[in-house]
Amino acid sequence: MDLLDQLRLDYQRFPADQSYHLYAEAVYFKDPLTAFRGVKRYQAMIDFMARWFRSIHLELHQIEYTSPQEIRTRWTLSWIAPLPWQPALEISGYSQLEHDPTGKIITHVDYWDCSPWSVFCQLWRPIRQP
Repeated sequence: MDLLDQLRLDYQRFPADQSYHLYAEAVYFKDPLTAFRGVKRYQAMIDFMARWFRSIHLELHQIEYTSPQEIRTRWTLSWIAPLPWQPALEISGYSQLEHDPTGKIITHVDYWDCSPWSVFCQLWRPIRQP
C-alpha cells in the first residue's frame, strides 16, 4: 500500500487507528492554533480530540502529490463540542505534508479556510430546533 492509500485510510478512520508509523519521530506539525515537533505530541493532540469531542468526522475531498516529496490534502473536519448545548463546529482547509526519501512524513502543516475566531464563534450559534 502506498503512502496516499494509507493516508486515505487514516482520514476515513480519524481519529481512531491512525498510522503514526508513517511520521518521523521529530515530525513538525503546525496549524493556526499550535505548532510543535514530535510524533508523540501529534498522537497526544489526536487522542485529546478523540477523548473530548463527539461525532468527529474528517472528510477527505482531495489528495495528491504536488511534487515528488510533497502531498496536499483538502478536507473538512466537523465535530460536536463538549458543552451543554452541544454546538456543531466545522473547519475546512488543506494540509501540506512533506516526506523524506524513506517515505516518513517530516512536516504536516494545516491551513484553514477560516480564522480561528470564526471557529470560536461557531460555539455560539443558535441551537437548531427539531
